[in-house]
Amino acid sequence: MIYLFTGQPGSGKTTLAKSLFPLKPYVSFENHDQVLLATQDPRAFLANFPKGAIFDEIQRVPALLSYLQEIIDGHKQKAGLFIITGSQNLLLLETINQTLAGRIAFIHLLPFSISEIKQGPNKRDSLNKLILNGGYPRLYDRKIAATDFYPNYLLTYVERDVRQIKNIANLSAFQRFLKICATRVGQELNYSSFANDTGVDQKTILSWLGILEASFIAFRLQPFYNNLGKRLTQMPKLYFYDTGLCCSLLELASESHVNTHPLRGALFENLMVLELLKQRLNNGLRSNLYFWRDRTGNEIDILLEQANEVIPVEFKTASTFNTDQLKGIRYWNKLRNSTKVSYLVYTGKPAKTESTQILNWQDLLKINNS
Repeated sequence: MIYLFTGQPGSGKTTLAKSLFPLKPYVSFENHDQVLLATQDPRAFLANFPKGAIFDEIQRVPALLSYLQEIIDGHKQKAGLFIITGSQNLLLLETINQTLAGRIAFIHLLPFSISEIKQGPNKRDSLNKLILNGGYPRLYDRKIAATDFYPNYLLTYVERDVRQIKNIANLSAFQRFLKICATRVGQELNYSSFANDTGVDQKTILSWLGILEASFIAFRLQPFYNNLGKRLTQMPKLYFYDTGLCCSLLELASESHVNTHPLRGALFENLMVLELLKQRLNNGLRSNLYFWRDRTGNEIDILLEQANEVIPVEFKTASTFNTDQLKGIRYWNKLRNSTKVSYLVYTGKPAKTESTQILNWQDLLKINNS
């Protein structure tokens, strides 16, 4: 069994792999010399690691995976012989489906969660600061300002990683597309409107969204339907894997900018969705998150699909509770003839009314723990 650490660049994959397997030889395929050695004679290259190794950024030498299959199938060690990391989900999956199906364990690693950030010197960071800074480990480890970190990160991403996934000729159009994505955070994706605003066709929009998902920059949250097939045919919502990256694309430079920005509610929602997603992935579970909206405008921000129930969760940036904030949850419960637990997450004090628990955003993870 091979362990694969996958996630966006800078999420801590290499650091985690090295700390968990300190005795394993380490090879970075960011080094072009190593790429040449592995590509020209894969068997000779792998013979240098009879007890396994850590291979970083394996997507740069995808052909090596088929040779790893031969070694894994003939080796007595059941798990952890090779540890591989990759920042490009789509390319890896294509190769893995062909060569390593059933022989690989996925560990999805996203940037720091709020609870991880608050374990360090940033435990008193405000909500606006958490949204602005995001969760990339290097930003906290090196004490880099978000306004310095993210523009450089985005430049590297566009110039290097995007070209590796797909050779886009018009990078300026792709950069404009990224900025427009930020303005659509937390919204349903109307591909036709998106294409008109970006100046490219719908096919290109779908291709570019695939690139964002393959490189763990953004993801599409699917709508909930009892008919599972419909989840793939209706308009999804767009979220970023890091709110700091989204803030940089929106050109937000301070906590006060975040606080007064028209998209603060959407950014807060994005942050909360990420926290629920990270908790699932960090526990080795798949995402169970969906949203719901009907044709008349009734909606639920997040539905948590459990084995025997579906739990509605609403997010509000208000610090004062009023019953109008439960309108969507009440409609959902009436529609489903349900009185089971539901949640409203906001910036005020905890409370409880009817079957809905009112949580402060800092208590969000009580939802999955309950």
